[in-house]
Amino acid sequence: MPFTDLRVFLSHLEKDGELARVRVPVDPNQEMTIIQHKVMAMNGPALLFENVKGSSYRVVTNLFGTRNRTELAFGGDPALLGERIHRLSRRLMPPGIINFIKAAPDLRALLKARMRKVKKGPVLETISQLPDLNRLPVLTCWPHDGGPFFTLPLVHTTDPDNGTGNLGIYRMQRFDEKSTGMHWQIEKGGGFHFHRAMEMNQPLPVSVILGGPPALIAAAIVPLPEGIDERLMAAYMMGSPLDVIYRKETTGHSIPAQAEFVLEGTVTYGDMKWEGPFGDHFGHYSHAADFPVFRVQRILSRKDAIYPATVVGKPVQEDFYLGEAIQAMTLPLLRMIRPAVSDLWAYPETGFHALAVMSLRERYPKEALKHTLGILGEGQMSLTKVMITVDRDVDVRDIVAVSHALWRHLDAKTGIHLLAPTAQDTLDFTGPSMNTGSRLIIIATEIEKKILRNEPPGPAPNPFELHPDVIDTAQLGPSFLIVQVKNSCTTIEPIRQMLIRHETGKDYLFHVFVSEDVPLDNQIMVLWGWFTRFDPVRDIYPARRTVAGNRLIFDFPIAIDARWKKRYPRPVEFDPEVEKRVDRMWKQLGLTDFG
Repeated sequence: MPFTDLRVFLSHLEKDGELARVRVPVDPNQEMTIIQHKVMAMNGPALLFENVKGSSYRVVTNLFGTRNRTELAFGGDPALLGERIHRLSRRLMPPGIINFIKAAPDLRALLKARMRKVKKGPVLETISQLPDLNRLPVLTCWPHDGGPFFTLPLVHTTDPDNGTGNLGIYRMQRFDEKSTGMHWQIEKGGGFHFHRAMEMNQPLPVSVILGGPPALIAAAIVPLPEGIDERLMAAYMMGSPLDVIYRKETTGHSIPAQAEFVLEGTVTYGDMKWEGPFGDHFGHYSHAADFPVFRVQRILSRKDAIYPATVVGKPVQEDFYLGEAIQAMTLPLLRMIRPAVSDLWAYPETGFHALAVMSLRERYPKEALKHTLGILGEGQMSLTKVMITVDRDVDVRDIVAVSHALWRHLDAKTGIHLLAPTAQDTLDFTGPSMNTGSRLIIIATEIEKKILRNEPPGPAPNPFELHPDVIDTAQLGPSFLIVQVKNSCTTIEPIRQMLIRHETGKDYLFHVFVSEDVPLDNQIMVLWGWFTRFDPVRDIYPARRTVAGNRLIFDFPIAIDARWKKRYPRPVEFDPEVEKRVDRMWKQLGLTDFG
């Protein structure tokens, strides 16, 4: 069934036992974060906080905290949504009456993907020309955040040249009753619109939507090609038109009639303010920096509006399931453009941009490099830090299977490529400065049907055989040896040299050094601790480097220093006192039956 607004979705979740009402007073300052984390760990329900300290509005969180709820928001299996478009493109080629008839069901679904103008809707029930953002229950998620942040704002802008719309989720720090930050990162559509408005020396109108159809939230993070309006994708997911109200006299935007809140205002070039830090989806605090200021001119809302929020941090959080669904939906569309690609997976546990693995059917030598570079030139995929390409029969979502593929086919002389300097995800803190870093490309395909290694290496070395700074070791398939070291370890060099000479340690292709806070018995956390904490150009140490002509060639084993470093922001942790307070009130919350 299509969920045309947040209320319909919540009613459906409650009927299915997927919504819990919290009626005791809860503070949006850190308490909600801790409660959601605990509920997520229990695979628990969405949470409707009905008694919010400091605000008369209710708060809903954890809407997308399971695969089931995420699929409901997408209107069904996300892969089928993408496949429908893929199927339509095949059925309409070549054009003809018979093919048109065959494509009719998919065409009907696609024709519903539109916006329908209406004159009024619930979002216009209250209009405040004297906005006060302090009345909204904006969450402070982590103890060292720079302040309260809107974490689920749907930021709508239009291209100043042609009016094409964009909808994206960009965190917004509340500065005061009338202004917030606007954290436009590189490769974001709203940022492109702002850049164009800056060139035209004019302010950019902005509408920030809170709530509305859950498909609207999902569509806002789909990496659509520039110039395609995410609101049309939301209508496609819902299977029905999106009702919008044209705001001719204010922003000139068409806003969702069923939204809970809409903040209207402008962002102007030169109007900047220090924003952050913020505990983000990389599981660390992102660096504070100057960002544009959003000046709020009015607030539209329902009379009993519900404030939607999300919480990010170390995996697994809601963004994990949203990212999975989006990748499932967009893969069939990628195959339309690149038929040789079998699968592509950006690992949610690494923050998505830090690691992606692609499988493909290679038809001639080095074709894999062509497709790898092509993918790295596409939109947000261009910010991928580590890209691994393997054969089509490899399960790219299983890092152990990927490790086996590297063991069989990775040739250090031809399969490792290091690019620097490159643009980097704004939230990735490992590079020399914000938005800059490097790329590591690893290609291990079998076009020549040659297996380089058969017998896997022996068991991981006993940590007591190595060095006093080594706490534990573990293998992640035959290619990766993970080495956990003490925080007091000042250099990995003596351990690295010992491993190069070790009877079994020397046989692994990569030695990955991680910090004490990375549990080696938790694969999700190993990938998190590894890929969020190293910059390829700075933190890779091969056993030997040689120069062949103008090429730099690495020899195995290659050490990767993925320890937390002093120049990095700290990882997020709960405030112990707030966590104790939540523990004391836990039974009163009525959340003890989940797990």
